[in-house]
Amino acid sequence: MSETTERRTTADEITAAVALHVRALRTGRGWSLDELSGRSSVSKGMLVQIEAARTNPSIGTLARIAEAFGVTVARLLQPAADRTVHLSDIQDAPILWQGGRGGAGRLLRNVNDPNVVELWDWRFAPNERYESEEHQPGTREMAHVLVGEILITVDGESYPVKAGQTLDFRSDRFHTYRNTTDAPARLIMVVTVPPGDDRRMPRQR
Repeated sequence: MSETTERRTTADEITAAVALHVRALRTGRGWSLDELSGRSSVSKGMLVQIEAARTNPSIGTLARIAEAFGVTVARLLQPAADRTVHLSDIQDAPILWQGGRGGAGRLLRNVNDPNVVELWDWRFAPNERYESEEHQPGTREMAHVLVGEILITVDGESYPVKAGQTLDFRSDRFHTYRNTTDAPARLIMVVTVPPGDDRRMPRQR
């Protein structure tokens, strides 16, 4: 199988997983497509396309659907049948945040067994920021800066984190990531969430 075909297969698997989870969550709650549309502000036509695995929805659309269900976006992306060993390529990882200056956040891998654990790759253009509201109580984030410097503000207190340094903090409070320099920055982030799906969705800027 060629590399292009493998990537297309991975994208198809993600689309199929989203379709399965959206349909299962909706029917499990006894909601009609119209009700989910009203709760999520996503059109009924788009929901039909998503549940039929005929479209790859944007992060904004996924965030609205996840918020309507009270689950994380990662929950909607979780493979339907997980494997004991999983190898993936960074190019296959979905981009779930795009900054206005060219930065991006990729969800490299997520598991729900039983805690939610997410592995992210974040790249910030100069003078770019990501702002997030508080997550579910007990959620932690560990950010390891690979390139440049990131100013992380947690509950009003700021911490400059340089390349080679790691900041571990409770993210069940308002927090921001900012590249205040004129050079690009990159970090790897691990997010751990206790069992339960009521984590509040982040605000993206």
